[in-house]
Amino acid sequence: MSNDTSDPLSPAFVLPFNSAILGSEYQPLKPGMTAPFRSPCWVIIRDASLVVCEIDGELQLPEGEPPPWCPTSSDALCIGMWRDRPLLALSLANNVEIAAPYQTMPFNGPDATLDERLSTLAGIANQIIKWEQRSRYCGCCGAIMDRIPLTWGKCCPACRSEQFPHIHPCIIVLVKRGDEFLLVRNAQWPTGRFSLVAGFLDIGESLEECVKREVLEETGITVQNIRYVGSQSWPFPSQQMIGFIADHAAGEPQPDGVEVVEARWFTVDTMPHYPNNIRSIARWIMKNYCV
Repeated sequence: MSNDTSDPLSPAFVLPFNSAILGSEYQPLKPGMTAPFRSPCWVIIRDASLVVCEIDGELQLPEGEPPPWCPTSSDALCIGMWRDRPLLALSLANNVEIAAPYQTMPFNGPDATLDERLSTLAGIANQIIKWEQRSRYCGCCGAIMDRIPLTWGKCCPACRSEQFPHIHPCIIVLVKRGDEFLLVRNAQWPTGRFSLVAGFLDIGESLEECVKREVLEETGITVQNIRYVGSQSWPFPSQQMIGFIADHAAGEPQPDGVEVVEARWFTVDTMPHYPNNIRSIARWIMKNYCV
């Protein structure tokens, strides 16, 4: 697999949850844009799971009229066109009983087995739904927000404050030392699960400064020669994972004991076992740069 990221359709960008993976089958629509009057497809989200039905052995989105157990279809949002049909997104309460032939399938986490395209559609819908839920009221004065036409943005009719979807930048970095690379275990993860150092950008900080700070805070190691390699939308609920590789400069792993409880050097031969499918930029970076 090529490591060239200059092409916007190179593998670093064609990852689940990045809309490029959907190709020409998906066209996004903003509120107020007109969708053709056709039988819709439904992206129905409950927590981090997607409602699907099995047709001819293949999991697919519900189509046509909303399922009869779906009580809030009037709240659906048209988020785009999927295979030339309007794509309607809807959030489902946990207490709604889903009847056959429908079922829920997780689109994130170790149990996620959904097709990459369905996962990506679910991720886009999830991010929009969360934004809609969290932007009903003005954060400055508490008034009910109005829609800014043809955008997902909101404007307060009282104080005229404007807000747009809050997308939170996070760095994620592979630190290399010769043929070794640094992996960490978060305090909330089970024993044996490791990944790359990652963290949110701070106020007044560049991405490269964030890389240096996060690695130092979590592992006690300093890095140099920081290089950007790619990015991934991570809609849980609204992060942008910005991937880097960096070289070890000084220090040995000393986990902070709060956020990170283990930090170790690995090689290709000693790295933990991971599923073969690549759903995250962390796995993509490890597959492409741990050699």
